[in-house]
Amino acid sequence: MKLTWLGHSAFRVEIDGAVILIDPFFTGNPSFPGNADAWKRGVTHILLTHGHGDHLGDTVAIAKETGAKVVADADLADYLAHKGVAKVDPMNSGGTTDQGAFRVSMTVAHHSSATLDENGVSHSLGHPHGLVIAAPGEKTLYHAGDTDIFSDMALIDEIYQPKIGILPIGDRFTMGGKVAALAARRFFHFDTVIPCHYGTFGLLDSTADKFVEGMKGAETQVLVAGIGETLTL
Repeated sequence: MKLTWLGHSAFRVEIDGAVILIDPFFTGNPSFPGNADAWKRGVTHILLTHGHGDHLGDTVAIAKETGAKVVADADLADYLAHKGVAKVDPMNSGGTTDQGAFRVSMTVAHHSSATLDENGVSHSLGHPHGLVIAAPGEKTLYHAGDTDIFSDMALIDEIYQPKIGILPIGDRFTMGGKVAALAARRFFHFDTVIPCHYGTFGLLDSTADKFVEGMKGAETQVLVAGIGETLTL
């Protein structure tokens, strides 16, 4: 598996038979590494944790350009179909779908999911989720989406047994680094954990230092990825 952090919560995942974008927030993302054409190249699937603009991002444009299938919460999928996305695959909490080269499951996350229309009215886009990606021959990946810590993370670990974790650590809108480290240590058995959702905007923690400090002494490997850095896992 090749995993590239594209800033904020956006990742490109390359496995045999599929190229996946998770939460492709490119336009307006000050931490995006640039060269969008390169990161869109070959994309087969877009997976969304929820409908906030900093996660939905460029989904509509990328899906129209590449023909990628968008896997999302059922309400968010309906919204995207209305926006002209040709291939949507609706899901919801607890469900698993077969995407050919991989299977994806949606888990609970503690957050919100909505968008504002042109009149400033907020509209729900379903529920927030975490994503579990399982592919033959690869370690199972868990992207927690935007969330606080919750004790049922232990059930996510028991059911799906993810070995690679991506956790938000920026505080204010998600758990902060200290709490995210507690989640990783108490509820999961990751081989590798990667922090995200920090350093993008001034309201978020600017570094992963609190998370790294909280993970000291743990057996789990902490990988603080650089923007645009591709990790082989």
